[in-house]
Amino acid sequence: MIGMGLLSLTLRFLIKRPRELSIREAFLTVTLSWMTFSLFGSVPFMASGHIPNLTDAYFETMSGFTTTGASILTDIEALPKSLLLWRSTTHWLGGMGVIALAVAVLPFLGVGGFQLFKAETPGPIKDKISPRISETAKILWGIYLLFTVVEVLLLMLGGLTFFDSVCITFGTLATGGFAPTNASIAAFPSPFIHYVIIVFMFIAGSNFSLHYWALKGRLQFYFTNPEFRFFLLINVLAVGLIMASRLARGDTFSEEFIRSTLFQTVSIVTTTGFITHDYEQWPFVTQIILLALMFIGGCTSSTGGGMKNVRILVAFKFLGSELKKLFHPHGIFPIRMGDRTVPEGLVLNIIGFLALYILLFFLGVMAMSGLGLDIDTSVGAVAATLGNVGPGIGAVGPVENYSQIPALGKWILSFLMMVGRLEIFTVLVIFTRPFWR
Repeated sequence: MIGMGLLSLTLRFLIKRPRELSIREAFLTVTLSWMTFSLFGSVPFMASGHIPNLTDAYFETMSGFTTTGASILTDIEALPKSLLLWRSTTHWLGGMGVIALAVAVLPFLGVGGFQLFKAETPGPIKDKISPRISETAKILWGIYLLFTVVEVLLLMLGGLTFFDSVCITFGTLATGGFAPTNASIAAFPSPFIHYVIIVFMFIAGSNFSLHYWALKGRLQFYFTNPEFRFFLLINVLAVGLIMASRLARGDTFSEEFIRSTLFQTVSIVTTTGFITHDYEQWPFVTQIILLALMFIGGCTSSTGGGMKNVRILVAFKFLGSELKKLFHPHGIFPIRMGDRTVPEGLVLNIIGFLALYILLFFLGVMAMSGLGLDIDTSVGAVAATLGNVGPGIGAVGPVENYSQIPALGKWILSFLMMVGRLEIFTVLVIFTRPFWR
């Protein structure tokens, strides 16, 4: 309750006062909020005795609030339902926090090019959801709640208990991945349940403001939005390549084959991290594809993590523009997103973000390798936590957990979860000298 109260107060503070805060205050408020949530949120785990030490409890809670889904628990089903519900609730509350950040804070701080894709402007300026930031946040939270209720009802229709439906829905809409079972979604073999979760994972990984316009009858916004089209293309290409790879190995083409490929692809690219199959048993090339998807992640103004599709799209357009300049040195090739030209400074901001993301990834891998982890596990753990995915590869793969990671490694990964969730610059700027002048 303390954690929920703190989150509620902070979200209210953020959406009502972003323009009244100084830049320094905004950065500090956002970063310290997530650290505080995780500290107080770990109390129920420690007090119950199920996760007695602070390192593990903090890791589990930070994983929840950042909607990562990485877990140190070796027997999830041994926890009482009250703790399982709290564990899933950290996801759901974290998802609400992410929406508030996307609407109220990050665009106005200019974090990683976030001002390019403010949540309240999915279409023309005249089509803003609301001129008031607080109203926009409330509308998007209402959509978040609506999807939550609908998914719970559909999962119950598919045969799940109310408790399991709520826990899984919280993990789905937040693209978190915590499930109340040891086997994740594989514990529920129903095709109907799997397809429901696939649909809502895709919804959660898409821009929530587009869902608002869809509910208002403007479905065309989905297909006029460059990022959504790119997101859809990435999903289709990844599913096709993984299917081709599995078929080349000799897997049998069937409904279950299609469903398992679709489920794991959408689960990873949206950074949800639910599991129905051990993808490490699939061909090696499929694991490379899934690892790449961990970096790409979901759309802006979604609850998904990763680099975000729009940044990848801008980077591709920038690369194309630079290649054209090789043949036409005096030509001007502006980068366009829909009907808007992206300012050069904004492009460089985005390229800088991507470069810093890759740098953090390599530094994280070096740190984890230095702690004695093998390279597969180091790569998988860092990619999965920095991208807020959850399951990685190696010893932190889909059927494993993070319990064997050294204590220092868990603190490093907890930091990476927060850095990835808060779009890197928000956290790292605090460690620069100019910030404190």
